[in-house]
Amino acid sequence: MAENKPVGIGIVGAGVISEIYMQNLSTKFPNTYLVGVADIIPERAEKRAKQFKTVAMSNDELINHPDVELIVSLTPPLEHAKIGLAALSAGKSYYTEKPFATDREDGQKMIDLAKEKGLYVGSAPDTFMGGGLQMCRALIDQGLIGEPIAVDAGIRNHGMEAWHPEPDFFFAPGAGPLFDVGVYYVTAMATILGPYKNVSALARATFPERTIGNGEREGEKIPVTTPTHISAVMEFESGVIGSLTASFDLWETEFARLTIYGTEGTLRLPDPNTFGGPIQYLQGGTDTWVDIPVTVPNQENGRGLGANDLATRIREGGKSRVDGSLGFHVLDFMTSVLESAADGQRKEVKSTFDRPEIADYAKDAVIPDNVERGISNQMNEMIQAAIAAMKTEQEEEE
Repeated sequence: MAENKPVGIGIVGAGVISEIYMQNLSTKFPNTYLVGVADIIPERAEKRAKQFKTVAMSNDELINHPDVELIVSLTPPLEHAKIGLAALSAGKSYYTEKPFATDREDGQKMIDLAKEKGLYVGSAPDTFMGGGLQMCRALIDQGLIGEPIAVDAGIRNHGMEAWHPEPDFFFAPGAGPLFDVGVYYVTAMATILGPYKNVSALARATFPERTIGNGEREGEKIPVTTPTHISAVMEFESGVIGSLTASFDLWETEFARLTIYGTEGTLRLPDPNTFGGPIQYLQGGTDTWVDIPVTVPNQENGRGLGANDLATRIREGGKSRVDGSLGFHVLDFMTSVLESAADGQRKEVKSTFDRPEIADYAKDAVIPDNVERGISNQMNEMIQAAIAAMKTEQEEEE
């Protein structure tokens, strides 16, 4: 019989993102509780510990604490595998913020060690578990747009140096627009359309350095050591063909962030870096986009849904929706993108994964009856012709 007691969580990394994680893992999910928090800067750990009525510890103390069953890493990317291997070696399951790791070798080591020890390992993004993307998954699985043909994805902005007080890691290996933000899009596409098959890409770093625009280091210049504008064309195992742009070099533009095209219609998905809507739908042969309200739960900021899913599996068994095979496949694809951009060759994505099960609350999602469909081009032409004929007839009578 599965245990009923909540799973003890240890948080490593007490930066900005830790606040919403600790809030959700201590109040939103009944099957988790906070044992403690650690950070390389002890004062930050102490601040979060006081805020959430838990205990500040060192990394080693937290990882080896007897009440901790799941370590959640919210550290910079280069630390993800190091902390993960330490946690797994200590007999703790492990969940990390994205990306799963910064190279395939470390990612595979974590998967192998978790399997060897009978533990769970997984990673963010968990935004695909939010109500918005889960509803899109349900509608596409139900055939709303017919058979998916193509997908366009893009994140285009000018980076974080203007507002972030410590933006260095955004422009270093393991981050950049692809690993830091593009990963949300890559994960969303994978969970809806299935595994990637191959990719070809181009990339550049337009600006060799950035100037910090906020905080104590305002005016300081930092080097750019990873590509900051990336364009890729990829094929999925399903046959879907897609394009992806990830850039920190462009000023903000109007752009449909994630659009999936099918044989019978098109769906504009929500920003994959959020948990809610909006969703827009264009029925094949029509002119009008219609807004589809998200009618399923988990639309608020649900950071920690993935860690909670791992905690549930610790108690109940079964495969997690954020299983490491998904995180590794996403890492494999993104690494292949950069490798293709470096040598100009198309790259096969050798790993694969099983699409995670759709959330129970989204399986029966449908377009509400009160949502009007668009008027077809042919019908619109007929209506306009009828109106014109009526006007002509009225003019002749006058």
